[in-house]
Amino acid sequence: MTYSQNISDNVCSRASNKMLDTQTPLTGLSSSEVEERILAGQVNRRVELKTKSIKQLIIENLCTVFNLINLMLALLVISTGSWKNLTFLGVVILNTGIGMAQAIRSKRMVDRLTLLTTHQARVMRDGKEQRIDLEAIVRDDIIRLGRGDQIPADAVVVSGSCQVNEGLLTGESNLIEKTLGSPLMSGSFVDAGTVLAQVIHVGTDNYVAKINMEAKYVKQVNSEIMSTLQHIVRFAGALMLPIGIALFIASAHKLYVLSGGAVDSPSMLTWLLNQVQQGRVLDSAILSTVGALLGMIPQGLVLLTSSVLAIATVRLARRHVLAQQLYCIETLARVDVLCLDKTGTITSGAMHVEDIHLLEIHDAAGAQSPSLVYLSDLQQILTSLAHAHADDPNETGKALLAYARAHALVPWNAQQLIPFSSAKKWSGASFAEGCFVMGAAQFILDASSVNALAPQLEKLSAHARVLVLAEVDGFDAQGDIQGAARPLGFVSITDEIRASAPETIAYFIEQGVKLMVISGDDPRTVAHIAKHVGIPHADAWVDATTLQSDDDIREACAGKCIFGRVTPQQKRSLVSALKAAGHTVAMTGDGVNDVLALKEADCSIAMAAGSDAARNVAELVLVKNDFAAMPEVVAEGRRSINNLQRSAALFLTKTLFSAGLAALCIFLPPYPFNPLQMTLINLFCIGLPGFVLGLEPNHERVQGSFIVHVVRHAAPASLAVMVGACVAKAFTPLFGLSLLELSTASLIATALVGLCLIIRLAQPLTALRLVLIVVVVAGLLTGIIGLRDFYGIALLTPSTLAVTALASMGAVVSYLGARLLFARYGARIESWLMLQTRARSVTN
Repeated sequence: MTYSQNISDNVCSRASNKMLDTQTPLTGLSSSEVEERILAGQVNRRVELKTKSIKQLIIENLCTVFNLINLMLALLVISTGSWKNLTFLGVVILNTGIGMAQAIRSKRMVDRLTLLTTHQARVMRDGKEQRIDLEAIVRDDIIRLGRGDQIPADAVVVSGSCQVNEGLLTGESNLIEKTLGSPLMSGSFVDAGTVLAQVIHVGTDNYVAKINMEAKYVKQVNSEIMSTLQHIVRFAGALMLPIGIALFIASAHKLYVLSGGAVDSPSMLTWLLNQVQQGRVLDSAILSTVGALLGMIPQGLVLLTSSVLAIATVRLARRHVLAQQLYCIETLARVDVLCLDKTGTITSGAMHVEDIHLLEIHDAAGAQSPSLVYLSDLQQILTSLAHAHADDPNETGKALLAYARAHALVPWNAQQLIPFSSAKKWSGASFAEGCFVMGAAQFILDASSVNALAPQLEKLSAHARVLVLAEVDGFDAQGDIQGAARPLGFVSITDEIRASAPETIAYFIEQGVKLMVISGDDPRTVAHIAKHVGIPHADAWVDATTLQSDDDIREACAGKCIFGRVTPQQKRSLVSALKAAGHTVAMTGDGVNDVLALKEADCSIAMAAGSDAARNVAELVLVKNDFAAMPEVVAEGRRSINNLQRSAALFLTKTLFSAGLAALCIFLPPYPFNPLQMTLINLFCIGLPGFVLGLEPNHERVQGSFIVHVVRHAAPASLAVMVGACVAKAFTPLFGLSLLELSTASLIATALVGLCLIIRLAQPLTALRLVLIVVVVAGLLTGIIGLRDFYGIALLTPSTLAVTALASMGAVVSYLGARLLFARYGARIESWLMLQTRARSVTN
């Protein structure tokens, strides 16, 4: 029993006996019987898995901790009347908008998941053939199916015979013969013949509906970057309330003391109430607190990530690759195992005549004798048969005709045609030069001939589909062979391998990506094709019908890379086993049988010419159906992720030093920055260089953890900013400077540290990076000198310059010292961070 037959039998195993016992007449159900079944709920309605509404998605994206925090901070700023300090809301609005757009797009993609493409069926009711909608079919209906029809519901053949293409469901490329009593799977197609079939399953009981329901869920995004950002926001959010309250109280107390409130009022609370009653809000304390808390949230990093990935999707679209999920670009850049479906990925789905083979004739002593015919004779016969049946649109016929045209032989004129049928398993034609047939050996030759040719047949069929060419005496009135067929030779037909497949496979092997082929086809055929395109260890194949448990699958995944006769559920289990072993897995496919595995994979890739289901669940769709586009996709992912890892250090630096300074200023108030001053730092020390460096070409392999890469650069810079601010705070009283002058000195020291970090990240320097550094310096000077009133920056008096110089010197020296420490002990720190990241992944 073949794999596809086993699957087909399982479709109707629970209900077939009961259904067939009803002996529904071939005239179909009566109107009253149809009504009975409708009332009983035995109708082919699809019960869709409800996804969240657009309203729910909008509310979810609006009502987040991130947005709540920023809203509260905005209200605090509004209370001071300082409207220009609300510029940070622009980033919040952009982040929320991108999140909404992506969520709504994902919802619509999932809602479009429909595996059946036909819209009406032909049924027999009240003795007449009628056309009805698919959802009007009831159990026990008699449906008529002909060539090209998609089977709308699980059924059993009750009259006639046909050949069914179940490739999109099972992955097997061979046509399956269906006769009286054979099960028909919903979602498959009739390739030849006409049958009447009795419906045995309706609605969600259908085979295709079960796969649909299993695949119809919103996939959890596997993104280290997104996960890291979420953890940073949660961590910062947990710290913001206690730090914010403590920092405001400390700043207010500082003002309370400086204003003489301790002399005029018995308590600070009374002083605060008096300030509010007199309409004098503590603007400076509120703005400094908001400035500290804003710095703790990586707003720009979230926006940069979304923007870089969105730009990557545009670039991929120009290469005819549709990215349906932003973060899949990151995932693909980290993939170390790529699971390939044979049909549609390595092969084009078309058939190809590999060769024509003469008979191997041996004498009694075992010596090989010359063939009875010449190769040119076989080519002439094949050419004539192919042209005689040129109207046959199936893939085998197309392959034979293409072979015939390539050899440019003049075909004989056919006198009688015997078309291919699922019952005969062969086709033939009569010519003035003789009568010939072509088809499956066991249906053309007698048993003794088949046994004699068995060694050659087995040898050829190990990697191809084999047809026998034979001469016959003629055909009777019913089109049957007259006399004994005399074999002349064989035609081996294989799947057409994409011309670009070997080169693409070689690219992934060179990049250290493990390749696995998971197919529903014969494992020997799969192994032969895998070997042909250069996949390592292709000879060590596995017949998935021997894998009885999850343990068997896990063990097979560890040492094998070629799997044949794999069910859709086993494909998913194989992907799950690889993920459980710590791999980042990508899966390619084009059929319904690939849907479950595509949903399970970290990154799923589908061909545009495949099934609607595969396209809708995939994160990447190759519009031109060319697997050769994959190297460019991987390169785009690497550019995006490598640059993000570099640019993220700029954004995380602000988060780290803001949190550290906020905690420090609880004891040594006030916080040295206000929101608008942080906008200047955000623009020229973080945002502009982050976006420029984030969009540069970069095709290096993505290695290591995102958070490790970022902290390695961000931690020294953050420490340096804190040191610079502390030096400024220490010398401000000695020089008699104001809070505004303290902010100015701290701002300039921070800008210098930011410039040092930019220069470090821009190595090696290129023309573009030199221009970037010049623009950053010019922008900072323009803001500090030319727009000092707008940004709230003090005039640079000699005293201010002295404190600024001391703060800057302390910051730069601290940065260089911290870098030296990281160079010496960085490996230990990175190891600790990696352990924390892995522990967090396991917990999640």
